[in-house]
Amino acid sequence: MILIADDDPAIRTSLCLLFKREGYKTVDFAQPDELMAYVRHNAPDVVLLDMNFSRETSGDEGLKLLRQIKIFQPAVPVILITGWASIDLAVEGMKAGAFDFIAKPWNNQALLNSINNALVLSKNSKIGGCYDMSRAQLDKNFNLSDIIGKSPALMDVLKTVVRISPTNAPTLITGESGTGKELIAEAIHNNSPRSKGAFVKVNLGGISQSLFESEMFGHKKGAFTDAHSERKGRFSLANGGTIFLDEIGDLDLASQVKMLRVLQEQTFEMLGDSRPQKIDVRVVCATNRDLPQMIEKGLFREDLFYRINLIHIQMPTVRQRGNDVILLAQHFASRIAAANNLRTAQFSDDAIEFLKTYSFPGNIRELKNMVERAILLSGRDEICAEDLHSSTLVSKKSSNQLLQLGTLDEIERQTILEAMATYRGNLSKIAQTLGLSRGALYRRLDKYGIEYER
Repeated sequence: MILIADDDPAIRTSLCLLFKREGYKTVDFAQPDELMAYVRHNAPDVVLLDMNFSRETSGDEGLKLLRQIKIFQPAVPVILITGWASIDLAVEGMKAGAFDFIAKPWNNQALLNSINNALVLSKNSKIGGCYDMSRAQLDKNFNLSDIIGKSPALMDVLKTVVRISPTNAPTLITGESGTGKELIAEAIHNNSPRSKGAFVKVNLGGISQSLFESEMFGHKKGAFTDAHSERKGRFSLANGGTIFLDEIGDLDLASQVKMLRVLQEQTFEMLGDSRPQKIDVRVVCATNRDLPQMIEKGLFREDLFYRINLIHIQMPTVRQRGNDVILLAQHFASRIAAANNLRTAQFSDDAIEFLKTYSFPGNIRELKNMVERAILLSGRDEICAEDLHSSTLVSKKSSNQLLQLGTLDEIERQTILEAMATYRGNLSKIAQTLGLSRGALYRRLDKYGIEYER
């Protein structure tokens, strides 16, 4: 049952017809007291609530009703309908517990997608679904073979992945560089109804503001000086599938506005073409930046944050995954051996102890590089701690000495300083050695006040 609350009879009629065509049952209300009388004693599947329920209140009454609904029916998802002029109110609604917000004039497909997301996620919560599954059971029922580990921290992530994969819910994956955010995004796609469609990866940190529209939306022939032929944008290529927007925190404010419009309206215009094109795309974003902090500083739009953050997955670091570090090291050892026609190397007891105690500032990416260098340089069937020490920039320090340096930030700063000295400021080499992306290295250098030349 979908509950529709709006004081405009034309809107209620339009929405009721739309949902009935899709097979949903509806009940609609024009008055707040009637709405609350129903909600006090009945739990609809979804509530569709207009923010400007009474036009004299400029949305305040909508927020009040939302809070009242969440008191009586906290588990029922509430989707807000708002005009672009009151997007700020919709953001306040998301903070108050709304499931999603849709801007007027709404796109029917976008609204139906939001309703379906709410229904599926609500149903999965009630059933419990995969929450009691072991790693072996997850692997039997879902496509997760590329993700190694079974620590509680990783299991929480995997269970979230399989719970949200059947939906089209926008998802934000956060975590330190090298924690495997792209693998999780791909797992969401591979376990979704879109798995036969394209999975398009976009590194937004590598796209300048001037090229943003051309890269993301494409261009017609002659749209600008060098547009010698028509070119499809990333959203077109992802149509029917999933688009993975990596480094969303690096997007400039002007491009953020354009991104928000596309995600809200599910249409875009190619450069040089005034005709809007519809898209059917699942959006998964990722960042290692602190978006709430960026919002406070005016660097990231709050309305875009709530649009992409319907589902949030926080990736654990290698340090938080316990013995997964051993499983990952063994996995990489097998792959490296197969790729180089070598016998798979084993890890000695002291090597295992080193892996358990090293901080891995570069996370999985650094671990992979460490294991690869140790295997290729040692030439032996057994990797010892000294081989792993030698493949880091802290080979003269034992793991205990590392811990005596102080906090993980202090250890990371010292590691970067030694890398800067060893490679004489060659940032490409330093990033590769530490298992960091170039952008992640820049951010760490800025964080620790280390001078460098771009």
